[in-house]
Amino acid sequence: MALFRYALIREAADASLSTRARGVLVRQLADAEHTGPTGERVRVSRVSLDRWIRAWRAGGFDALVPSARHAQPRTPAGVLELAAALKREVPGRTAAQVAAILAEHATVVVPSARTLQRHFARLELNTRPDGTPPVAFGRFEAAEPNERWTGDALHGPVIAGAKTYLLAFIDDHSRALVGYRWGHAEDTLALAGALRSGLAARGVPQVVYLDNGAAMVSKQLLRALAVLGIRLTHSRPGQPAGRGKIERFFRTVREQFLIELSAPGALEKVTDLATLNELFTAWVETVYHARVHTETGQAPIERFLTGGPPAVPTPQRLREAFLWSEHRAVTKTATVSLHGNTYEVDAALIGRRVELLFDPFDLTDITVRYAGRDMGTATPHRIGRHVHPAARAQAPAPAPATGIDYLNLVRARHTTALTERVNYAAITEQPPPKTEHPAPIRDVAVHVLPGQVDLLELLDTATDQTTTEQTLDLQEQS
Repeated sequence: MALFRYALIREAADASLSTRARGVLVRQLADAEHTGPTGERVRVSRVSLDRWIRAWRAGGFDALVPSARHAQPRTPAGVLELAAALKREVPGRTAAQVAAILAEHATVVVPSARTLQRHFARLELNTRPDGTPPVAFGRFEAAEPNERWTGDALHGPVIAGAKTYLLAFIDDHSRALVGYRWGHAEDTLALAGALRSGLAARGVPQVVYLDNGAAMVSKQLLRALAVLGIRLTHSRPGQPAGRGKIERFFRTVREQFLIELSAPGALEKVTDLATLNELFTAWVETVYHARVHTETGQAPIERFLTGGPPAVPTPQRLREAFLWSEHRAVTKTATVSLHGNTYEVDAALIGRRVELLFDPFDLTDITVRYAGRDMGTATPHRIGRHVHPAARAQAPAPAPATGIDYLNLVRARHTTALTERVNYAAITEQPPPKTEHPAPIRDVAVHVLPGQVDLLELLDTATDQTTTEQTLDLQEQS
């Protein structure tokens, strides 16, 4: 503010100017708009300009600095002191809680919670809910690529009738997204899939930093990282500040990728996870990795590859790392059981506790180890389950529509048949009268549709036949 005032009056405050020339210059300044210290357009009155000129002549630049305003609080001092005493008594009390306590104390005037918050801030009484003062978090950045990966999960849209989750890992130094995958579950398998793809493409990090979710603390994940020599660390419960970089990336995903799926008709085109992963991969590699990061001043993939391509693990080592492990005791019949299945092992292992290594999607291929040595493969004896219970199969994609409406086809065929069978001309024609055998029992004319049976005509025929038979019998008797 002082710089703004000085720049505005410096020319008019020149002692070499005459009173008339200074008056003209000050009036011009008062009539014009100026860019204020915060960027807004402002106007300054002639009275203010003259006051600033006098202040600068009397005290120099320091006299142009605005003086701090000290407003007298309208809340009685005794009430504020009582509120501060209540806050010091129990530091975890909020301003709203202190206001509620004062309201119960009917002899005092109750200030608003916002007034109490400002008062506590002036006295530096602000604390966390547990009564401890606020904690300052320093800014951290890894010194080089693959020094530290941070992983987390993002809730996504509903695809193929089920909610989706993005499991992702970001390199702390470069902000490059090293491993990622969309899935229908936030479990160990989904996390392992994202991590395995990152390891195969971007190398092996020194540290993986995760939260305390169920998938993040599983023993299968811990074994995979141990095989590859990766140290696993977890954030403290209730302190997610250490995962700020990946949370900021998730915000970018929401604002630049997921927002496009909310356009009319966009989400209907994403029919399965494969399409969603394909779109996301294209966006990450084409847009996010190529755009200059505002914090580092470099594109994430460019900063990641500064030291050259990373050394990636071999496929054999990756497979070994992501095999699941279970320990079982060998029975007297040289068998072990795993999730309802029974396997035969070497008889020399009877009574010993062995390690079973397997792919969770194939429980028919089990590798047996004892004391760190391979003891062959387990022979399936009775197999009731072919995949691990945690290896939930993804919902199949809906079959493409054939466009055949069976019920409408049946209805059309029925309508066509009725139209062809009914002879509307026959309905309006009068049937010819009978001359041989009168039918006295018919009082009205009956119209018979083609193909229908006339019950009255059958009755007349039966009557004529009976009369003929009776005539023949009488002739024979005579």
